[in-house]
Amino acid sequence: MLSLDRAMREVVARFAPTPVERVALKDALGLCTAEPLHARFDAPGFDNSAMDGYAVRAVDVVGASDSSPVVLRLVAESRAGGPSPSALPVGHAAPIFTGVPLPPGADAIVVREDSTREDATVLLRFASPPGHHVRRRGEDSSVGDALVAAGSTIDGGVIALLASQGHHELVVHRRPRVAVLTTGDELRDVETGEAGTLLDSNGPMLDALIREAGGEPVRLPRAGDSLEPLKDALREGLRADLLVTTGGVSVGDHDHVRAALEAVGIALAFWKVALKPGKPLVFGTREDRGAVLGLPGNPVSAFVTFHLFVRPVIRTLLGDTAPWPAVRRARLGAPLRHATGRTELLRARLEGFGEDERVEVLPRQGSGALASLGSAEVLVVLPAEVETIGAGELVWVWPLRGSARELPTLSG
Repeated sequence: MLSLDRAMREVVARFAPTPVERVALKDALGLCTAEPLHARFDAPGFDNSAMDGYAVRAVDVVGASDSSPVVLRLVAESRAGGPSPSALPVGHAAPIFTGVPLPPGADAIVVREDSTREDATVLLRFASPPGHHVRRRGEDSSVGDALVAAGSTIDGGVIALLASQGHHELVVHRRPRVAVLTTGDELRDVETGEAGTLLDSNGPMLDALIREAGGEPVRLPRAGDSLEPLKDALREGLRADLLVTTGGVSVGDHDHVRAALEAVGIALAFWKVALKPGKPLVFGTREDRGAVLGLPGNPVSAFVTFHLFVRPVIRTLLGDTAPWPAVRRARLGAPLRHATGRTELLRARLEGFGEDERVEVLPRQGSGALASLGSAEVLVVLPAEVETIGAGELVWVWPLRGSARELPTLSG
């Protein structure tokens, strides 16, 4: 059997980003940039105030203090959206608000809290030096500066940055189409479940996970455990950028997926991985670039193998230069044992914060126990050759989602 590390790398290496297209900025969330993007304007585009207060010439407030305030005459205020401010005369101050252009000649801001206005004058109690609370033109970025590298994921922060620079359309890699084929005569849709059958949870789960990863799910009609209909369904699914199947990849009398894949021209790279859960896992490609990942039919195994294999492929198809999650180390809350020979992944939650953080493995780790899927935050990785891990030892954790049970103290 192939090792988990080798299998994951081998799968991702077989894929390249999808073709590019141009999309509106508002439709780009979750996609990846296909080209580097640069600043079109200086940001900020003019010297402006970082605070509400008074624009002054720094030389006019030298020595100002609580006990010895400086008195300056006022000129018209500078405000957002108003006319360009007039030059500030020597010995004067201009009321100003955050983000408003500095009057020519002004080079510092005295904040409102350090001032007292008296009719046509203002008492200033702080000796603001040149540049104090002033945002200089271009200090954030200048025309031509690199903003976002190619292969970057477009999130809310990136959208804000690009919108501020007038990038209303982006060249991105097309959202990959991922066909989903669930198999098994025993399965029924959620709406039509009958006694003696199983409700199909893999189909809805994979649809959701594909969308979360940035792909476009394409649900195929469910296939039963007969070879010919299965081949027809596979041919349809292989028209997508990736075909994901569940079930039928083991060695039972009614497990026909492997034979059907070979019959439609798929060359199998592997069909077993030294992994628990998820040992029966198929990966293969066709000369026309069709590709398939055959996941186990057990929902827990399908969930785990999706995160290990399918999600990184979707991110690679999107052009993401970092398709893997931020796997990290955490301390184990209680000792663990496992049978050597296969890498095992356990559903778990993180408890505590900082130095007190511990990873706690959830109860009922059987491959048929779906209850943990709704609350698992990470997968704990138990290496194939390790038999025991003690409480407090560091283990690798594969993140699934981010959540917290309480807000830690962030400000102290």
